[in-house]
Amino acid sequence: MIADPRAGFVSGDKERLQQIVWNLLSNAIKLTPRGGQVEVVAQRVNSHLEIVVRDTGQGIPPEFLPHVFERFRQGDSGTNRAYSGLGLGLNIVRNLVELHGGTVTAESPGVGRGSVFTVALPLAAIQAPSVHDRVHPAVSRGLTASTLEIGMRLQGLLVMVVDDDPGILEALAQTLSAAGAIVRTCSSAHEALTVIKTWRPAVIVCDIGMPEEDGYSLIRKIRALPREDGGVVPALALTAFARVEDRIKVLSSGFQMHVAKPVQSDELITAIANLSSPPSERF
Repeated sequence: MIADPRAGFVSGDKERLQQIVWNLLSNAIKLTPRGGQVEVVAQRVNSHLEIVVRDTGQGIPPEFLPHVFERFRQGDSGTNRAYSGLGLGLNIVRNLVELHGGTVTAESPGVGRGSVFTVALPLAAIQAPSVHDRVHPAVSRGLTASTLEIGMRLQGLLVMVVDDDPGILEALAQTLSAAGAIVRTCSSAHEALTVIKTWRPAVIVCDIGMPEEDGYSLIRKIRALPREDGGVVPALALTAFARVEDRIKVLSSGFQMHVAKPVQSDELITAIANLSSPPSERF
């Protein structure tokens, strides 16, 4: 087992996440002969936790590979039925992974050449500290001297934070308040639209993936407001998606900046300080 200590945390059901790994691991062990090797690697890749289960066992026939996650499919229905264990278990893995907002893929060079299963799960928006830390979970690396200096530019700044997760809202609010900002939190797009007209924040920090009405819908409605109602307030998007096309969509929809989850306090505070500055003073 190889684990990246910087991998971060995943939000989800502990037992179901264990079941995902156990099903993949038990399949790998079952189909790897004595003397073979099974390897598990957990590492951070962009905004996801990637879990790779690699073995040197039976492998998967090319014609069966596209169907490996289908319910009750059997890879070898002949005399030895070597792949009969790849049916329901892998279908459950795919369903559980997708319920956690992730993806799972299978690769194999062919029969007798082993296989590789890769699970990608989105990291939690806020990284929790170790049990020895005495800081809030939002401050994953602590406020450095440079961050505190930048944070002075947030002193008294009105920042509206929008997220449907109460824990994330509290964590972000505490982090920004520690940097001097005055924070107002909203748990829905509807609430945010009401607040922006009456409270007039200087910067909006908004999650993209929210139920009922997401961040894209909210920013379109904000940009349709008159200037005096907050229609031109600078906005920063929080999202677990960090592909080029995702960044383009964020910026073209009306946000001025994008910060990938899990949120790092240094990056978030710097981004807000930048947005709150006049264009000529931005860095």
